[in-house]
Amino acid sequence: MTFQSDEEQQIIGKFLNRNNLFVHGLVSIDMLKAFLRNILVYKTNLIRLGAKNDGGYLVPDDLDNISCCFSPGVDSTIYFEKDLAKKKIPSYLLDSSIDKLPETNDLFHFEKKFLGISNNDKFININSWIRKSCPIKKETDFILQMDIEGCEYEVLLDFEKELMKRFRILVIEFHFLYNIINPIIYRIINSVFEKILENFYIVHIHPNNYAKPMNILGHDIPNVMEFTFLRKDRLNDKTLVSKLPHNLDRKNIEENEDVVLPSYWYNNI
Repeated sequence: MTFQSDEEQQIIGKFLNRNNLFVHGLVSIDMLKAFLRNILVYKTNLIRLGAKNDGGYLVPDDLDNISCCFSPGVDSTIYFEKDLAKKKIPSYLLDSSIDKLPETNDLFHFEKKFLGISNNDKFININSWIRKSCPIKKETDFILQMDIEGCEYEVLLDFEKELMKRFRILVIEFHFLYNIINPIIYRIINSVFEKILENFYIVHIHPNNYAKPMNILGHDIPNVMEFTFLRKDRLNDKTLVSKLPHNLDRKNIEENEDVVLPSYWYNNI
């Protein structure tokens, strides 16, 4: 494998040392391109829910008859769930780092736990949490809004496929994407996306501008990105997005320079 330049070699070497990533070799350019070829973004009508900046997400305008939202990772913001409550959609919220929600609402159901792969005093498995929270019927559709600071990979790999298909919309913030240069992490990230893309289309991507992208093998990789997925049976028109950002996108951090995704992140065919 050949890097683009000596400077890039030095940058990646410093990154590996800083993050204690001592691995045999790095991903190849072919592996990175193979991953990006699967990241296609399809057009659909989107609306914005949540905050003006960080905590706001673009979702398909397809919320009729959504039974409830599952929202792990609360911290101090519930703007997204407040907008769903205006549409009479209840939310089940999960976060062990807080004692209570910043606001109360009859449609909010909070549990002080982290989402994980075990069921104990501190963690709950996503499959157990869903089943105990909201009745699952043949016509039931859910929405997931997940921001759990890097734990999303293990949770999504543990997510039962048939249960995942009960979700019409997934809004997931993926963290630590710089680590895709590590072959072990690459396989984990790639496996997660392959699993989701079996039954969902990507309908939006928004890079979090808290940090600048890292150039890896000639490709800009933001460290954190918000992805919106729509279940395949809900999308008839298979037209790809030709340009991002969307006109409803906003910077996560107002004072930072915005991150604009190159087209190989959404229309790489």
